[in-house]
Amino acid sequence: MNLNILYEDQHIIVVVKPSGILSQEDATKDKDMLTIIKEYIKINENKPGNVFLGLVHRLDRMTSGIMVFAKRSKAAAKLQKQIEEKKFKKSYIALLEGKINNCGHLENYLIKNEKEVKSYVTSKSNGKLAILDYELIEYINNTSLVKINLLTGRHHQIRVQMANINHPLVGDTLYGSKAKNNLKLHAYKLEFMHPMTNEPLIFENYPNWLNGGK
Repeated sequence: MNLNILYEDQHIIVVVKPSGILSQEDATKDKDMLTIIKEYIKINENKPGNVFLGLVHRLDRMTSGIMVFAKRSKAAAKLQKQIEEKKFKKSYIALLEGKINNCGHLENYLIKNEKEVKSYVTSKSNGKLAILDYELIEYINNTSLVKINLLTGRHHQIRVQMANINHPLVGDTLYGSKAKNNLKLHAYKLEFMHPMTNEPLIFENYPNWLNGGK
C-alpha cells in the first residue's frame, strides 16, 4: 500500500488511513496501519530488528482520514497526555441521509455490544457519555454534508448518534443506511501540539468522494 504521508520527522508521522484498513491488527490478521507504517520505517530508515511505533488514537476500519503515530516512546506519552487533557482535536466530514438542521449539539450515553461489535444509545446508569457538535455544509440531493467536532471518543460514536436522530451515515448499513456504497465518514482535520517542540500543528485532508468518487 502506498502511504499518503502528510508530515514526518524523527518523532512523529502523520498519514491518511484509507477506508477498509484497520488501525491496529485484530483477530482477522487483515492489513493494518501500525504494521504498514512499521514496515515503511524499517525500510526507509534502514532499521534492523523491531521498530517502535506508538498508536495513540484509532479510526474505525471503515472510517478514512488523518492519523498521527509516534516514532518514539516519549512522543507517544506526550501525545497521549494531550488526548487526556482534551488538547488533541479531531474533526470529521460526513454525508448523512436526509436533510438535517444547520447545526446541532448531541449528547447521549452509549453502550457497546461486544458480540455484535455495535454500540447503542442507552441510559446514564450503564452507558458512557458521548458528545459531538455538527455543522451543515450543504445539501446534496436528499443528503446532508456536515462537519463534526468530536468531543468524546466512543465506539462508533458518530455513526450511532447520527442514526439515533434518524440521519444515518450514507453507506452505514450497520446503523440503518439504505445505501450499499462505502461509508461516508472521513477524519479530515487533526490539531495537536508537536510532542517535543510544542509547536501547534494543523493537518487537513478531504475525501475523494467529495469530488464524486466512491
